[in-house]
Amino acid sequence: MEGLLQRYADVAGADAVTQLRQLAEPLQGIRVIHVNSTRVGGGVAEILSQLVPLLQELGLDVEWCTIEGNPDFFACTKKFHNCLQGAGDRPSEQDLRIYEKINAENAERLKAVLTEADVVFIHDPQPAALIRYFPERHGIWIWRCHIDVSHPDRSVWRYLRQFLKEYDASIFSLADFARALPHPQYLIAPAIDPFSGKNCELSQNFIEGVVKDFSLDLNRPLLLQVSRFDRFKDPIGVIKAFRLVRSFFPSAQLVLAGGGATDDPEGGAVLAEVRAAAAGDPAIHILELPSDAHRIINALQRAAWIVLQKSTREGFGLTVTEALWKAKPVIGGNTGGIRLQVINHHTGFLVSSPEGAAMRIRYLLERPEQARRMGEKGQKYVRENFLMTRLARDHLTLMVSLLRQEIERIDTTQWKS
Repeated sequence: MEGLLQRYADVAGADAVTQLRQLAEPLQGIRVIHVNSTRVGGGVAEILSQLVPLLQELGLDVEWCTIEGNPDFFACTKKFHNCLQGAGDRPSEQDLRIYEKINAENAERLKAVLTEADVVFIHDPQPAALIRYFPERHGIWIWRCHIDVSHPDRSVWRYLRQFLKEYDASIFSLADFARALPHPQYLIAPAIDPFSGKNCELSQNFIEGVVKDFSLDLNRPLLLQVSRFDRFKDPIGVIKAFRLVRSFFPSAQLVLAGGGATDDPEGGAVLAEVRAAAAGDPAIHILELPSDAHRIINALQRAAWIVLQKSTREGFGLTVTEALWKAKPVIGGNTGGIRLQVINHHTGFLVSSPEGAAMRIRYLLERPEQARRMGEKGQKYVRENFLMTRLARDHLTLMVSLLRQEIERIDTTQWKS
């Protein structure tokens, strides 16, 4: 057995890898292309950086391509993102013209690659319009939506739907996100790679070194939220919750760790808002990390007593998965994919307000044994449901199904608890 697959067998079990081999066998020789908007920053890039090599080791011919765009294009697609999640300014007519122009240019650049592919996965709204420029495409095209589109702005959804309806299938992370489209829709939750820099085992010396570098104290309660500086992640709400907790645990520390993505132009403005809200409080550590600071994030998650992800909208929330994998109790926003992972009173708590978050933080800090048991349950839950082997299995099953013209749904909603 190859090295990568053997490592997965050691964590997920030999049966999981055997199943992957069986599913990959009828797909030998097909050409698969994944297209998204960036190689750095954000959950999509992290997933593809791990999924693509695994599928390649299974013998598939898989390539990962990215589109190129200017600041105006990414400003437009950020508006798409915000509006699809239910809040934000709509793109102007000029924005839409830029969006279509950039997609047309990328279609020309990627023409040779995409025209002959057997299966094409297009990720999220940024490259969704590419399909318009491939009327004589050879293969099956699938739109993969990673964001919460349960309550989208109707005009923005209507605009994007003109492109999305041309796809052969679409994938959503949750049933609540699925929208009316004239093709089969599948439910596939994201997953993490236990061997990536963000999730691999670290030495205690490395963890202590990172903690020291950021002037943190392992002996004081350490609360952590890791995410892009995005208003939907509610970092201001996390600061409000922390200040409520401080009246009971004055020694507590808060770390808000994140960075930007090349396709997110709002990050700088949100970071400034977060710094203003922190108002120089020495107990609040705001860390702007580079996109490749994976082991640093890993160390911070392992050092944390409690991990938060108090999002108001969330497609899935891989930072929740990462924290659970490290046996940390998670307090998350009662929204989107966080609900799939944070099982109330078992792997953590779901909350809807800063006050609710503060109450649950206090509860866990006062009951360290309960926090430990929650962390153990969370790690087991991720092992059974949210590792990369399961994501690869779902992708292989989907491709076998579509390529054989046997349209059937992949039911990945009945997670083990």
